[in-house]
Amino acid sequence: MVGVPLARRTRKRARPTRIDSVLEYAALGWLSVPGAHPLRHGSRACSCDRLGCPDPGAHPLSPAWQLQATTDATQLMRWWQAEPEANVILPTGRVFDVFDVPVAQGLEAINQIPEAHQGPVAVNGDRALFFVATRGNPEDEDEWWSCQLDCDPAGIDASPGLRWHCRDSYVLAPPSLLPSGQAVSWLRGPDGRPLPDPVRLLEWLVA
Repeated sequence: MVGVPLARRTRKRARPTRIDSVLEYAALGWLSVPGAHPLRHGSRACSCDRLGCPDPGAHPLSPAWQLQATTDATQLMRWWQAEPEANVILPTGRVFDVFDVPVAQGLEAINQIPEAHQGPVAVNGDRALFFVATRGNPEDEDEWWSCQLDCDPAGIDASPGLRWHCRDSYVLAPPSLLPSGQAVSWLRGPDGRPLPDPVRLLEWLVA
């Protein structure tokens, strides 16, 4: 019997690059925009120009991110070729919403949610992100509400439970890097199937 060469047996799967991931998201119809990234050395914690950034490496590079977010592969490649370390920001409330819960409760909920109602789930440090279908684009704009987390990141600590990222919000997506050095990662990656209904999934998360 011919043995498998040691180099082949010990080869590890390479971690996906930022541009590989954003192009995969674009193929799903998910818009992306570059984010700041954490700095491990020096006096600043974030690559942005803001002194004392309250959310290091976890916010868009540009204040015009809502207008700039795109699925255009040429533009995405241009951005990440210029800033290869830029984290990946996914706007919510367009193609999907995201339920953001403490990771312990999120992992417990995964075991309770029927397979047919499960969708993509990512881990962002001590938070679990459940991707669900967005509420769409209602004719009555008053039916929309904005997520205030982007306006006041410091307020996150005051609301440690469930957060619903919808219109005017965003999430940090895999394989973005956190200040701890840990990467945001998928527990269940997107596979092109329809996203779960948010109201049904919310029932299990709240329970």
